Amino acid sequence: MMPPGRILPPLLPLLLVLPLGPATPCSPQPNATRFVCTEPTLSTFPSGLPPTTLAISVEFTALAVLLPNALAGLPRLQELHLSSNRLATLPEALLRPVPTLRILDLTSNLLADLPAGIFAGTQHLRHLVLQGNQLRALQPAWFQNLPQLRWLNLAYNVLAEVPPAVFRPLRSLRSLDLSRNRLASLAPDALAGLRALERLDLEGNRLGTLPPAAFAPTPALRLLFLQNNELRALPAGIFVPLRHLRVLDLARNRLRALELPPRPPGPVLDLDISGNPWVCECPLLALLRRAAPRLTTAHDALCASPARYRGQEVAAVSRAGDTGCEPKGDGQHPPDP
Repeated sequence: MMPPGRILPPLLPLLLVLPLGPATPCSPQPNATRFVCTEPTLSTFPSGLPPTTLAISVEFTALAVLLPNALAGLPRLQELHLSSNRLATLPEALLRPVPTLRILDLTSNLLADLPAGIFAGTQHLRHLVLQGNQLRALQPAWFQNLPQLRWLNLAYNVLAEVPPAVFRPLRSLRSLDLSRNRLASLAPDALAGLRALERLDLEGNRLGTLPPAAFAPTPALRLLFLQNNELRALPAGIFVPLRHLRVLDLARNRLRALELPPRPPGPVLDLDISGNPWVCECPLLALLRRAAPRLTTAHDALCASPARYRGQEVAAVSRAGDTGCEPKGDGQHPPDP
């Protein structure tokens, strides 16, 4: 027990040396143009970012909520990378303070939907990455104000359909990735308006068929990926509009016959037809010789029938020719050697 009259020692020096708790992770620096934070414990979007900020990367953190004013005071922001966080929703007003935004990356979050007007003020957006979320449906309103968008990545979601003409406003789009969704079919005008599109990835869906005019709206297409679907047949003439096609991947479907695009002068077609049960008869063999594509992974491109070719490589059989493909009496001619 303290004796009467004894005075307590001053506490101020002690308080000055005691820790005040952990420092805020990833503190912004004044006048910086780029802010990067990958601190796993970060749960609140950093505040106090300088108005000079041009790019923000807050990735691989515990961030689950963004307030509507999270980007207020950043009028020059051009890049926003928010991949690998825990975001399940976004406020509709989030992007309004950043009208100069060019790149938005939301890869690997928990987004099942987006507000209808989320991109209403981002007319300069060029790259939009929504890969690896839980999006169930595409809203036409998302794409109404993105005339400069060139790259759209919607891979690894749970999309079951592409609404007719949903992408029509995206007249500058060059690359569209819809791979690894749950698409079982495409509407005839699913790609309407995409006349500038050069790369289309539909790999890893559930496509069992394609409409005959599926690619009519995309005459500039150069790379087309259709592997790992359930295609059993291709409509006659489906690739006719694609005179610039350079890569066509049809691997691991259920195709027995082949339809190829016209062969204009220039590089040969890079074609992957492996993992299909091909019927190696005259029509297929003649088509391959005439088109002279470059067959990739040819060791897996095998004939399923007829019996005399079963298990042989399609390319080898095509090059060797088929003695059963004789001229018809109706004036037809055998395929070119």
